[in-house]
Amino acid sequence: MLSCSSTSLDHSFHLSFSNNWSLGTFRSSRFCHSEERSIIKPGNKQDNGTFVVHNKFITKDDLLISHSPIAQQDSPPPLVSALKASAEQSVASFHFPGHNRGRAAPSSLTQLIGLRPFVHDLPELPELDNLFSPEGPILDAQRQAAKLFGSSETWFLVGGTTCGVQAAIMATCSPGEFLILPRNSHISAISAMVLSGAQPKYIVPQYDFEWDIAGGATTSQVEQAFKELEMEDRKAAAVFITSPTYHGICSNLTEISKLCHSHGIPLIVDEAHGAHLGFHPQLPNSALQQGADLAVQSTHKVLCSLTQSSMLHMGGNIVDSERIGRCLQTLQSTSPSYLLLASLDAARAQLSENADTIFNKAMQLAFEAKHLIKEIPGVSVFDLASFSNFPAIDPLRLTIGFWQLGLSGYEADEILCRDHGIICELVGTQSITFAINLGTSRDHIQRLVSGIKHLTGTHAPIHGGKGRLQHSGCTPFADIKMSMIPRDAFFASKKKVCIAECLGEVCGELICPYPPGIPVLIPGEIITEKALDYLLDVRNEGAVITGASDPLLTSIVVCNV
Repeated sequence: MLSCSSTSLDHSFHLSFSNNWSLGTFRSSRFCHSEERSIIKPGNKQDNGTFVVHNKFITKDDLLISHSPIAQQDSPPPLVSALKASAEQSVASFHFPGHNRGRAAPSSLTQLIGLRPFVHDLPELPELDNLFSPEGPILDAQRQAAKLFGSSETWFLVGGTTCGVQAAIMATCSPGEFLILPRNSHISAISAMVLSGAQPKYIVPQYDFEWDIAGGATTSQVEQAFKELEMEDRKAAAVFITSPTYHGICSNLTEISKLCHSHGIPLIVDEAHGAHLGFHPQLPNSALQQGADLAVQSTHKVLCSLTQSSMLHMGGNIVDSERIGRCLQTLQSTSPSYLLLASLDAARAQLSENADTIFNKAMQLAFEAKHLIKEIPGVSVFDLASFSNFPAIDPLRLTIGFWQLGLSGYEADEILCRDHGIICELVGTQSITFAINLGTSRDHIQRLVSGIKHLTGTHAPIHGGKGRLQHSGCTPFADIKMSMIPRDAFFASKKKVCIAECLGEVCGELICPYPPGIPVLIPGEIITEKALDYLLDVRNEGAVITGASDPLLTSIVVCNV
């Protein structure tokens, strides 16, 4: 489990909210907000609840009756409780939103999801607290999340991990300062540099051409980036690492964090795919456990909050928490969804009830799936052999290669979806990635294995095991040449040129195949033949190109320089 030994604290404030919450308590008295946020130390939590996975299809009755283990908690989630109490009040409401607690909800949507989401879709009423100056149930919920995940402070996010990454970079990098980051970082890190004015010092990640997959960042790469900046008499303001990657590759954050701290700068970790890490003995440690200063997690990905809800965790005291708060207030909506916020509180409660065992079944299913699929001829299962200098791969991420059958990942995905009703998480040129989570059932694992067996039975392995996609022997971003920093290029005057005439021009837009949302061309970079070839290859294979004004890539927007 994530948390360490407990520390004696005065919990009278948040316990009173958890156990005695009512509509009137917060309306009658607003609490004094301290300029200094309380620091909650990690602590142990022992619960006797059990987590039951029902291997069955969800029926209409299942949608009306909650089977969630959080319903049996002695101390219900504070924000969930506050939202429930507020929604149950018999009031004449003259506030937003316009559907007025479901009274005017669109019938086309209520027929799909019912009225209850609308009844609980409430604005920032006094008893529901304020996301940007929390004093009541939001503060209580965030403190309980901090205790569970082992952070000194936690912020709830309604703008996804994207806004958390942006806030983390904006809070640590001022205009003109350098940010060390892998070139295969998520698009949110690039937009953060546009917002902050930070200058990138890129790390080119290791690349596996057979799988067409990029790895994470190594300690030696980060150390080399430090040295190169020092040779130019420059200093990094922060280091940004993605761990785990979309394919589950984990960097050695323990070593990287020690290196960063020896230089007196913070380590930011995009842990969008790793909110579950550290909650099972066979899962890698979390970023905070390994010394990260800021970790941004997509609670909705492997944990069970609603899509678009995330958390930003802080460890240590290198980063100014008040600056993070100001950045989040700049980036997030002033009308946050309380359904999203309450779902974060509920997901935390669900996990904390039996944090030591909740992932047992998912882990078992993941190991079973990998064992069965490895025995199927003609397909490959992604493992650490391709990235042996990394410490771990997330066991709940399953990536299967189909090149031995002469199929691209896009072609294999189309067959599995059309013929077997199997929906994956990520499609690549050579492979498909499947995410296993708390809701995965044995029936679905058997369906996946059966579908892959059927696919291999109808597509004989090609002699020599080579697939259709031919590699150039170079990563799409191996020869990065920057002419302008992302912020300057973003705001520069631009023009559109045809694809045949854009080589050597300075790219004016952010172009990336999605998913996974890793940019191939970034504003300010010189357009190279290798980058163009890669984009055209993946487009022809079936990838969706995002960010480009012309998604067919017959033209590209460039800077007037």
